[in-house]
Amino acid sequence: MVKICCIGAGYVGGPTMAVIALKCPDIEVAVVDISVPRINAWNSDQLPIYEPGLEDVVKQCRGRNLFFSTDVEKHVCEADIVFVSVNTPTKTRGLGAGKAADLTYWESAARMIADVSKSDKIVVEKSTVPVKTAEAIEKILTHNSKGINFQILSNPEFLAEGTAIEDLFKPDRVLIGGRETEGGQKAIKALKDVYAHWVPEENIITTNLWSAELSKLAANAFLAQRISSVNAMSALCEATGANVTQVSYAVGKDTRIGAKFLNASVGFGGSCFQKDILNLVYICECNGLPEVAEYWKQVIKINDYQKTRFVNRVVASMFNTVSNKKIAILGFAFKKDTGDTRETPAIDVCKGLLGDKARLSIYDPQVTEDQIQRDLSMKKFDWDHPLHLQPMSPTTVKQVGVVWDAYEATKDAHGVCILTEWDEFKTLDFQRIYDNMQKPAFVFDGRNVVDGEKLRQIGFIVYSIGKPLDAWLKDMPALV
Repeated sequence: MVKICCIGAGYVGGPTMAVIALKCPDIEVAVVDISVPRINAWNSDQLPIYEPGLEDVVKQCRGRNLFFSTDVEKHVCEADIVFVSVNTPTKTRGLGAGKAADLTYWESAARMIADVSKSDKIVVEKSTVPVKTAEAIEKILTHNSKGINFQILSNPEFLAEGTAIEDLFKPDRVLIGGRETEGGQKAIKALKDVYAHWVPEENIITTNLWSAELSKLAANAFLAQRISSVNAMSALCEATGANVTQVSYAVGKDTRIGAKFLNASVGFGGSCFQKDILNLVYICECNGLPEVAEYWKQVIKINDYQKTRFVNRVVASMFNTVSNKKIAILGFAFKKDTGDTRETPAIDVCKGLLGDKARLSIYDPQVTEDQIQRDLSMKKFDWDHPLHLQPMSPTTVKQVGVVWDAYEATKDAHGVCILTEWDEFKTLDFQRIYDNMQKPAFVFDGRNVVDGEKLRQIGFIVYSIGKPLDAWLKDMPALV
């Protein structure tokens, strides 16, 4: 029986291994992590991450050919294929701080694999890593190999949170990069055979190591660039009276461009986009390509500008101050159908409003109060380090309340900010919300999920990103 071990039981490792176990009943899959609470959660009825369809997959396989364990060394030692899915946070100090990826966790995983291995292994990069990581890992493994043969493969994930299980069941492509040596090709075939249990062969692409690593960064950079492009257009639409929804629909009808990732919003978030682009910028700078680095930097600048613009619009509309005013925040996760808050635009928007002394009442159906308080008290990039390195008891932000109901959040509020596109926000009783708010009552729709016209008929003053501005908003211009 082929044995697979995955180091790292997070958003990538957990769902990916669960699907491999489901689709390959003849393979034993172990997911290992040093975090006892996380592994306990994977073995319980309350999984540590929310992802539609995940619970069903885990319950079908757990205890049969899918195991979650903290006994990292035992499972690594026994495995034929070791997936490494550990964090690669952005460095916060030293060379490349603020841009380069920190490979500390990767390196310690590689050294541990070399230490405990007694048989040949295929080591698979699953986390997003900077180009040439495989080479560094290869050096660590070969210099500590004690005669054991290690083959390194790059197998980047292309999952979208909220649809991860669906993406794993029917991937656009599975990408496997390896050495062009006999051993490298043999390792590629071994991993290809795993995916071939359910992925059509034409959807499994093989490349050299560097192409596989760079393809992941490039894919995320291109997606983020599309969001920044439409968000840049949204600012122009507001200035001219155009409607960004109509513009992006017309643009997306061009088959060369396509309609996906053209929704204007308060900005992109998630664990990958910003991190991968910063990484790309760093690699370009290191390779003497400052113009290329500048180009990609602009994608992040526009994303930051969009969040700042949103905060400025809120403050300017409400007589240029939100001091001591209650603002309801609907949605804190970076997108719907996930509880993930990594790099969510909501953090910067909330911090911007708190900076002007607003009182916030936050509701998100999947994010806990602990997580929200931690996110609002954490320094940039700290979220990507293990929990024990994050602030243990977050300094509670006094001006923030977290509630479990949209109506409670909006009661007596002066304004409502919609920051995540949860489906339930489209069907809220806005008449009820309006009746219980301070007047004038404002709605700032950062995801374009509500019908602005209907809300105006109720009596709201409405700001929707990239849509023609209310007369009120034109009279109170935001300084951006």
